[in-house]
Amino acid sequence: MLKGFFNVPKAVNEPVKSYAPGSPERELVSATYKEMWNSKIDVPLYIGSEEIRTGNTRTLSAPHDHQHIVGTYHLAEKIHIEKAISNALEAKKNWAATSWENRAAIFLKAAELIAGPYRAKINAATMIAQSKNIHQAEIDASCELIDFLRFNVEFMTQIYGEQPGSDSSTWNRLEHRPLEGFVYAVTPFNFTAIAANLPASAAMMGNVVVWKPSDSQIFSAKIIIDIFKEAGVPDGVINVVYGDPVMITDTVLASPDFAGIHFTGSTHVFKDIWSKIGTNIHKYKTYPRIVGETGGKDFIIAHPSANTKQVTTGIVRGAFEFQGQKCSAASRVYVPQSLWPAIKEQLKTDVESMKMGSPEDMSNFITAVIHEGSFDKLASFIDQAKKDSDAEILVGGNYDKSKGYFIEPTVIVTTNPKYSTMETELFGPVVTIYVYEDAKWSETLTLVDETSEYALTGAVFSRDRYAVEEATVALQNCAGNFYVNDKPTGAVVGCQPFGGARASGTNDKAGSILNLLRWVSPRTIKETFVTPEDYRYPFLG
Repeated sequence: MLKGFFNVPKAVNEPVKSYAPGSPERELVSATYKEMWNSKIDVPLYIGSEEIRTGNTRTLSAPHDHQHIVGTYHLAEKIHIEKAISNALEAKKNWAATSWENRAAIFLKAAELIAGPYRAKINAATMIAQSKNIHQAEIDASCELIDFLRFNVEFMTQIYGEQPGSDSSTWNRLEHRPLEGFVYAVTPFNFTAIAANLPASAAMMGNVVVWKPSDSQIFSAKIIIDIFKEAGVPDGVINVVYGDPVMITDTVLASPDFAGIHFTGSTHVFKDIWSKIGTNIHKYKTYPRIVGETGGKDFIIAHPSANTKQVTTGIVRGAFEFQGQKCSAASRVYVPQSLWPAIKEQLKTDVESMKMGSPEDMSNFITAVIHEGSFDKLASFIDQAKKDSDAEILVGGNYDKSKGYFIEPTVIVTTNPKYSTMETELFGPVVTIYVYEDAKWSETLTLVDETSEYALTGAVFSRDRYAVEEATVALQNCAGNFYVNDKPTGAVVGCQPFGGARASGTNDKAGSILNLLRWVSPRTIKETFVTPEDYRYPFLG
């Protein structure tokens, strides 16, 4: 083993490229998009050193053109999940014994591959697979993922570097071992960066992983796999499987070597998994780590002192970027009566100016929602709002799935602060606004806190500092990420550690040292230099 105290490169946030017309990055990503669009990939299971093609396949298509097939992927059976677990445990013998600096080097290399030769490819894949416009793809698939990898390496060294006190008679040491067993990573469709970070953060700390990406993200997940392989992640460290999620999860949770889950997805699924872990608790060699980030019903509240243009921009960007398919997206808004006329007119103007269509046309701000199930759910809520006496559609409200799953950005205004779309997570380009009486500011803060089961993100807009402080205190338990005079989305790794509580998850803060601490098991070592040879203490006389 190498000897030395090694310093890693200082982590810095990756600059976001502009993709302005005529820029080289725009031309490159456009060409890459066309090439990938006109090709077809075949995605196998990745188990140990094998690429397994079961022959039981499903197609991959783009949400904005659901008839266009860009590839296929192979579904696992139970035997493949069991094989993935056994391969992970075999790989653990070498991986857990690998020096931290060699693990760090792999993921630092992965970051640079994304920053350089893979940037256009991972962005284009995300545009195709998840219908992100180029800006949303850039800040996710490139910048946030690069940041996760760089900062997690730095956090890892901080964890290893923190040591207990010692004195002349005793040397106290603290080591952080990987968990005993394997980690199960379950990742969502909406962020390529999250899809990569959930298995990578656990693996970086010496763990081995069984990773199940979302069926709706496999096209861009394949690029992540290619990057990790080129960066040098050894076979078996991250095993990748697709298929029936219940079968996969039940097989994983039945293993006595299950040591933890790193999850991002729906609240219902996470609670169901937690329940199954509890049922199986007597099977496990150790208490599993349960880390999850789930849903949100994220709010914006404007104080009567707020700047109306800033509030409007916060609503539009917060609610409609990536079609509202962010767990942090603004979906319920509280506006004072005095500001409503100006905000109302600006909202209509802004939303009506948005272009919608394929992300290949970079003048489009809005593209498609992820799949037909999401489309149908959103359409049903919009239709209901058109019928209900306590709600109206201010702007938007149309939808069409003949070519792609397109939902117009829609603003609902309600007179009922507990209206269904003020409480239910929709995960789409629909935001609901409740107009409150200016004099009821404090009462409305209580309303914000009590309306939703979720507690992920929220924002207050105000030029009155007393009001900002009042909101910050009153809303302390209903948002793990709280924004002052900004939209409630766009957390940056290393700057705003991300996660919420209540029904929004375990608040283990991805993008910070706190999350990595969940993937290690500390051991204290005490070494005594002059060991006692007589049991008698001085008090015995």
